[in-house]
Amino acid sequence: MAQLLIIYHSRTGGSQQMAQAAHDAAKGETETVLKPADQAGPDDLLAADGYLFCAPENLAALSGVMKDFFDRCYYPVLGRIEGRAYVQMVCAGSDGENAVRQTARIAQGWRLRAVQEALIICTHAQSPEDILAPKTIPNDELAKCRDIGQALAAGLAMGLF
Repeated sequence: MAQLLIIYHSRTGGSQQMAQAAHDAAKGETETVLKPADQAGPDDLLAADGYLFCAPENLAALSGVMKDFFDRCYYPVLGRIEGRAYVQMVCAGSDGENAVRQTARIAQGWRLRAVQEALIICTHAQSPEDILAPKTIPNDELAKCRDIGQALAAGLAMGLF
């Protein structure tokens, strides 16, 4: 059975809600593993057939914990996961585009295949209080995360990616 690995980082809960929604929808399609970025490593990447990366954008960049995951795992799996499918989701206070570019660049180095456009959910958090506050992602936005999780898992299960 194909395995989908969902790696996420979340400081205020937004990205975790997004990753959990994708995980819940994917569970019925394939074996699905949901893992915080600080607990994931190269062995997790090697065991999976496809990936969903979900993280916040902090200070116009990929969150440090997610970047640390990529830093720890990049060279140990380089040349060993080529061609595998991936999708990314970003929880952003404003635009999220730079975090998407950073993850896409890392995935390009690994020779992963983006099988769907990145999903950016914008919380519009602009003040220090709003940025640091716990997030609640609206249900209509979580539905998009569920759609991504289900589609990626189904594609893996059917051998499309």
